[in-house]
Amino acid sequence: MDLALLFLRLTVGVLLAGHGAQKLFGWFGGPGLRGTAGWLASMGFRPAGFWALLAGLMEFVGGLLFALGLFCPVGSLAIGASMITAIAKVHWPKVWTVDGGFELPFKNLMVVVAVAMTGPGAFSLDRIWGTALPREALWSGIAVVISGCYYALISSTLAAVSASAEPIAVK
Repeated sequence: MDLALLFLRLTVGVLLAGHGAQKLFGWFGGPGLRGTAGWLASMGFRPAGFWALLAGLMEFVGGLLFALGLFCPVGSLAIGASMITAIAKVHWPKVWTVDGGFELPFKNLMVVVAVAMTGPGAFSLDRIWGTALPREALWSGIAVVISGCYYALISSTLAAVSASAEPIAVK
């Protein structure tokens, strides 16, 4: 079981860190921070630069922490916040990845939830260094993630609605 958790953490964590590096640094053919900010601005996220930096950091740092099994469950929570926002704002209501659906971010979300619930396993820095956070941190972190996702989604939706509204002519 511990070896399976290691393989799962390394695969998902490294790939998500790479995805975050695309957003932050433009590595691996990604858009970089400026391109990510422009894309997020087109969906109503304001200030777009802040949300681009946050999205990139959640995936990059969250992916690294998850892969290393360090400060569990912080990596899972960071990745979870990014995946929930991506599902709700970008991929919903389509299901399959070939249609631009939520299949892949949902799988990522379920993996990080499972690891957050079970712990990172014996082959983790938390186990070696004793750095795992108390179990209560998971529930506090879930509350922060839900609040943050709610704020991001509501504020971007309101910004998009107000930008599309026609100005009222005053006579």
